[in-house]
Amino acid sequence: MNPRSLISSSLDRRRFLRSAAATIALPALESVDAVAGEAEKSPQNFVTIGTWLGWHQDAFYPKEAGQNYTMSPTLAPLESYREDFTIFSGLDHRAPNGHGAWSNFLCGNQPETYSLDQMIADQIGQKSRFPSVELTAGAGEVSKSMSFTKQGTGLPMIQRPSVFYNQLFISKADQKRTEYLLESGRSSLDMVLEDAKRLQTSLPARDRDKLDEYFESFRSVEKRMERQLKSVNDPVPTTDYQLPDYDPITPNLQIEAEAILYDLMVLALETESTRVMSMFLHGLGQVFSFEGNALSAGYHGLSHHGNDPVMIRDLVSIETAHIHCFAGFLKQLKEKKNPQGKSLLDNTVILLGTGMGDASRHSNGNLPTLVAGGGFRHGNHLAIDAKKPDAPLLGDLYVTLMQRLGMETDQFSNANRNMNQLFS
Repeated sequence: MNPRSLISSSLDRRRFLRSAAATIALPALESVDAVAGEAEKSPQNFVTIGTWLGWHQDAFYPKEAGQNYTMSPTLAPLESYREDFTIFSGLDHRAPNGHGAWSNFLCGNQPETYSLDQMIADQIGQKSRFPSVELTAGAGEVSKSMSFTKQGTGLPMIQRPSVFYNQLFISKADQKRTEYLLESGRSSLDMVLEDAKRLQTSLPARDRDKLDEYFESFRSVEKRMERQLKSVNDPVPTTDYQLPDYDPITPNLQIEAEAILYDLMVLALETESTRVMSMFLHGLGQVFSFEGNALSAGYHGLSHHGNDPVMIRDLVSIETAHIHCFAGFLKQLKEKKNPQGKSLLDNTVILLGTGMGDASRHSNGNLPTLVAGGGFRHGNHLAIDAKKPDAPLLGDLYVTLMQRLGMETDQFSNANRNMNQLFS
């Protein structure tokens, strides 16, 4: 990969976005430019990874709290990066139990509501080609969502690495076709809105209110399409990265898919194609083989281990494989620097966790959580005593993450404070 070409396309894209926005809101841009030096000190990206079947708590959490903890079995692949992340135990959203409430991971104590990543994308994602990217590995044909819009709509996820690759590095011919389709779609919407406005004058007040909601929905679609149109002719980054000859999308190839998706996620951040990404690690009946040996049961079956030591051993081996992939992601982010010498890891807040605290009991309490990067002071296992009346919630940690990204907020779901002091 040619770093200069990546930097050049990134700068061109920023100038184009600024100049386009300047004709619309020049005073606001002047204010932003005045504090640009300060803004660059804050991380610019957010990435979150969540597992459908949770993380086995006894193998995820270190036995000791504080800085001098012994690395836990599941997190052993991260030993070289222990100063780059913080482990949290004892946090949750006080959400309902069961897989049906799994989306509490990013949504808080009300599942399938406005998710953390989309809150962040709505604030900082508009500065890039893709306001947010939603990925999944191991999903097979099952359709679920980890990310939800402000209206509670679940967002579809990309599971084929080749699709994500083509989205990041499309050809000029594809750009022209995309531009044609978007232009056609926009004119079609204009025609629909024109007809609807004509109809509005003859409707009673209640129906006019419904029509207003309809207008708002279409305005939202128009804005998304306009953003895409503006980026169609943006410089497209190039890469020497080679995809494999096959697409590892079947559940049994989940680990292989993860590794490729992490590689592409690094490229997406490096080229500033997006600032917000999520990856959902599904868990179905897939049977994994490590070093030629098949595990004793499928992934989902192992999560319902009933404290059987063999099943727990095999479950932890899958979860450790997930962390091996995650360690490679951190390694790449730490090695890649921007022109100012800041690493991509310091420039990215990373949240790894789950909405399932104990899959064997379908408990959504005490959610294993890890925060990496973002320029935080790391190296700790912060063990929270959830029994204390003033114990923080996982949402309080999310408030800290949002504030770190420059968002002015003091609440998330049922949480209304932050945990900033724990990173100091």
